Amino acid sequence: MNFEQHVDVHQERYTAELLEFVRMPSISALPRHADDVRQTAAWVAARLQQAHFENVQVMETGGHPVVYGDWLHAGDQPTVLIYGHFDVQPVDPVDLWIKPPFEPWIDEGKILGRGASDSKGNMLASIAALDSTLCVEGRLPVNVKFCFEGQEEIGSPQISDFLAREKERFRCDLAISSDGGQWAENRPSLTMALRGICGIQINLRGPSRDLHSGSYGGAVHNPIHALVDLLASMHHPDGSIAIAGFYEDVTSPTAEERQNTARIPFDENKYRDELGIAAVHGEEGYSTRERTWHRPTLEVNGIWGGFQQEGIKTVLPSMAHAKITCRLVPRQDPDSIRHLLQRHVERHVPAGVEASVDFLTMNGKPYVIPKEHWGNMAARDVLVDLYGQDPYYVRTGGSIPICGAFLEHLGAYTVNFGFGLPDEKSHSPNEFFRLASFRRSQTAYHRLLHKLSC
Repeated sequence: MNFEQHVDVHQERYTAELLEFVRMPSISALPRHADDVRQTAAWVAARLQQAHFENVQVMETGGHPVVYGDWLHAGDQPTVLIYGHFDVQPVDPVDLWIKPPFEPWIDEGKILGRGASDSKGNMLASIAALDSTLCVEGRLPVNVKFCFEGQEEIGSPQISDFLAREKERFRCDLAISSDGGQWAENRPSLTMALRGICGIQINLRGPSRDLHSGSYGGAVHNPIHALVDLLASMHHPDGSIAIAGFYEDVTSPTAEERQNTARIPFDENKYRDELGIAAVHGEEGYSTRERTWHRPTLEVNGIWGGFQQEGIKTVLPSMAHAKITCRLVPRQDPDSIRHLLQRHVERHVPAGVEASVDFLTMNGKPYVIPKEHWGNMAARDVLVDLYGQDPYYVRTGGSIPICGAFLEHLGAYTVNFGFGLPDEKSHSPNEFFRLASFRRSQTAYHRLLHKLSC
């Protein structure tokens, strides 16, 4: 058999494995699922061993684990590190799922379940592709290492320190990330940049206990009112961020970057309709796509305090809280931005309440890869072969913290080479992954490794 015949013969088995993989509730954000994340790591390690990879182990990070394995018998050929993550997002709201999110099912050529697209389907495809390559050819065209983590969905908080300690083990010439996607079913894309991320939680405390709002309202500063004022102080009316020093290291996109962004199709009316909004909103002077690809942001992700159940409780609460995350662009440092946020809170906390700030674990650096990098050039050739047309060169507003860590600690750029599609409801109920993409990505990985060989 050649490679294509082999994967076709074994596609039913690979699909069954994907169903088993998605069935594991590896939610890294919820402590009660920590054992599930660890069991999923063990499943991934067993799958690598089944494919005859060597030195396979589940490695401790101080948080959720990393799975390592390798095949290093290609001599002077490049060493490629294949990356993926096996943790998934929480499933709420559960009542919007057609079926339970960890009881995956196949419907009309799609596998549905939490993590199917982000990113278990993409990750398993890389393992299946290399497994079939070894079975058919007896060897790989390049040296390969694996780095599969269980904490990407919470910002990979222990990964940077872990890689600093283990940089010799993971040393490589290039990383390939399975955590990503293509532009459309018939149009490929290559991601040139990812924004970084950092976050804080703000805690405001007023009176020592919840108070009767009739007896004390108007005489005591309500922490929720104070929190609303504090949050409002973080943006200017023009949509820009009002945190002192926030833009100190930010450079505006160049004319060429703006032109490249404008060349990629974008229908703003369709965008609004799909989101169910009447108008877009953001920093003045930039297009919608420039705001999400080229500019930093500050968003309130959650706010709470006081009585939140059905009915009414006339209370003046003693505490109020908010979670904030910032998406960062090149040259912005996550730690520096968190301290700027903390300083802003300290300077602007209203009288009558006390403030404290907790640093959230999400903390990833921005990442940019040169368009003409040799890894991108190889990936571009493979995508042209598969799709019959050049990929769009895109940026993304999201974050994959480990890409910056690979560059910092290993000196290796990362080519994002996933095959999820924008409509597959990642992070939402009824997430799915197309089985056609699962099959196509196996061919893509096989061809990419051959293209990367010298």
